[in-house]
This record gives sequence, structure tokens and C-alpha cells, in this order.
Amino acid sequence: MPKSKVRKKAVYTPPQRSQKVSVSPRWLVPTMVGCWLLGLAWIAVYYITASVGATVPVITTLSNWNLLIGFGVIVIGVVLSTRWR
Repeated sequence: MPKSKVRKKAVYTPPQRSQKVSVSPRWLVPTMVGCWLLGLAWIAVYYITASVGATVPVITTLSNWNLLIGFGVIVIGVVLSTRWR
């Protein structure tokens, strides 16, 4: 019986890794944490002034929109955290 030809398989070469490791900019972490704290402080000040009955010029005028502003700033901090390496 004739012997079949042996096929040469290509040698596996792993893909090259990128030479440059991406690093976060220096401003990213302080901005991210600042957004979280600012949003939390905005919501806390709104609830405290609403429960006491104090009138703060901007916060009293916005009423329940303060929650949207506070959570919006917190969401900006979360979006920034996805860029952190």
C-alpha cells in the first residue's frame, strides 16, 4: 500500500503584544472621585435644606431637579472610571 505524503504544519507563532502599555492620565482619578463626592454632597445638601426648610438660592429654586443633577454628576464619575487603567 502506498504511503501518503506527510503535510507540514505551519509553526504556531503567538500574536505580538502591543509595545506601549496605556496609562491613565494624571487628572482622571481626582476628577472621577471629585465627581462622586460632588454628586453625593449635592444630594445631601438638597435633602438637608429641604428637611430643615432653609432657603439656598439655587438649590431651593431647582427643587426635585437636584436629584437629577446629583445623580448626573455621579454617573459622569462612573463613566470616567471606565477609562481608568
